[in-house]
Formats: sequence, structure tokens, C-alpha cells
Amino acid sequence: MQVRFIRLVLLVVAVCGVAAGCGKYSIGNIRSAKAFQDANGLYKKSDYKGAAERYEDSIRFNPELGFAYFFLGNSYDQMYRPAKKGDPENDNYLKLAAQHYRTAIDKLATATDPKEQEIRRYSFEYLIALYSADKLNDFSKAEPVAKELINVDPTNQAPYQMLARLYEDQGRFDEAETFLLQAIDKAPNESTGYQLLAGFYFKQGEFEKTMAAWNKRAEMEPNNPEAWHTIGVYYQDKVFKDKKLSRDVARDYTLKGIAAEDKALSINPEYFEAMTYKNILMLQQALYERDPKVQKQLADDAAKLRQRAMAIQKKQTDAADADKAKSKGAGS
Repeated sequence: MQVRFIRLVLLVVAVCGVAAGCGKYSIGNIRSAKAFQDANGLYKKSDYKGAAERYEDSIRFNPELGFAYFFLGNSYDQMYRPAKKGDPENDNYLKLAAQHYRTAIDKLATATDPKEQEIRRYSFEYLIALYSADKLNDFSKAEPVAKELINVDPTNQAPYQMLARLYEDQGRFDEAETFLLQAIDKAPNESTGYQLLAGFYFKQGEFEKTMAAWNKRAEMEPNNPEAWHTIGVYYQDKVFKDKKLSRDVARDYTLKGIAAEDKALSINPEYFEAMTYKNILMLQQALYERDPKVQKQLADDAAKLRQRAMAIQKKQTDAADADKAKSKGAGS
């Protein structure tokens, strides 16, 4: 959420120039641009009520200023408080937000400026989120907006993923899977699609499909130790929790988990989280080995690895504490 807010603030700054350009044709447009800039200043300070008032002024002076409707809608969206759900005034913020997001979409339909086109896409995405289960909870309105965005931007994987989430929330899992796979087709080299697919399969209890998706993600990020560590974590968790696994399957999963943690450690030898999980996996492997000598060797190696992991963790913690103390000292 914080990343999205920062992105919107940066977008506010970028469209100021567009608004200023619109302000040179008439007195009304100049007033509109001034009100828009005032609203942006309030928006950046998180004064959404004040920003909404000035965005309203901007639109009153120039009803065709399409991107102002998005920021007006988002100001109302930000004013909504989930804890006050059921309060008429609070709930009305979402209705106003939806109205203005929709107007922004329509007003910017023929936009050619890249920033205006970006704001139109945001208007779609925020409107879909507004109709989700967390807010207005109106699937009948969310679905057509998501499909409309797919028609507008068919190569972008995001609307496919948003529609998949909507179907998942409705318990329409086959359709959710279909759109998650279509999202991957649109960006086959983008790892995010495989992460979402893995999460979806995991919730459905499809472990083999889950791991296939995590492995595809790791293939997309071969130099990311966290991608391989994630695989190790899932295998360890499965073996630890699923008591119905046969001895052979449990051992196979354990070895795959160890192999994944080894890949993580080959990329980052001081990745203590990977060491910790490898330690656990090695102890699990010992349970499935029949040779007492092999069991003892695994236990001994696991103990050494655990000691090394603890030493690295302490080293990293001490370094972080030292940096924090240094920064605090410099600031005083």
C-alpha cells in the first residue's frame, strides 16, 4: 500500500505539468489548474478532505480535466475507514470514489498523453479494487470493469490477475486458474505470475502444482536466493505437517528441499535463513534413513550448520545494530 501511495504522489507531480498546459486557454482553465495544484499539495500531505475540496473546485472550473477525477476519487477512497464500515458518511466515500474513478475512465478514453493513459489504467485498477470483497463487495460490477480493462490493455497481465482474484473470492476456481494462466501467457518471463499461481494452488491443496509454479518462479530468477529458499520452506512445511505422506515420498520431498536450500546458499553463502531450514531438513532426512551411521552423520552435519547459521545471524544483527547506533549518533 505504501509503495502505491508513493507512486501516486510521484504521478501527482508529473501531471502538474499537464494541468498547467491545460490552463493557458481560458480564465476558467487557469483557475482549474491552480485548484488542481493546490489539491496536489494537500494530497501529498495526506490531507484528503482538503484535497477533495480543491479537486472539486478544479473540476468545477474545467469539467474536462479527466485526471482530476481520478485524484478526487482516490481522495475519497483514502478517507474511507474499514473500522467504520456501516457508518453512512464513511460508506458514502466509497460510492463517491467509484463515481469519480468511472468518470476518469470515460473522460480519458481518448487521451494520448502517457501520464493521462497511466492515470486511466489506475482508475480501472482502483475501481476494480473498490468493488472487491474488502470494500463494496459487488462482484457484479467488478467483473465487467476488469473485462473492460483487459479489452483496453490485453497485453498487460495485471487485469487478468485482478479478475482471477475476483473469481477466486467467488469460489469460481476454474475461472480463476484460467485467468492466472492467461496472465502468465501475457508475460511468460515475469516471475510475479508464477508466485500468484503458486499461492493459488497452495490454497487449493494442489501441492505438486504449487511446487511446479515455485520452481518456474525460481527459473525466472535463477540468481535470487530467496526464490530457491522458498522452495525449501514449502517442502519442509509439507513433510512436517502432512502425516499421511509415505516414507519414500517424505524422503523425496526432504531431499528436494535440501537441494533448493543448497542452491540458495550457492548464491549467498551467508543466507542464514537457508542454513536454518537446511538444518531442519537434514534432521528430517535422518528420520527416513535406515542406516544408523547415515543418521548420525546427518545429525552431526546439521548441528554444525546450525552453529554456523547462529554465528552468521549474530554477526549480521551486530552489524545492523552498529549501523543503527551510528546513524542515531550522526543525527543527534
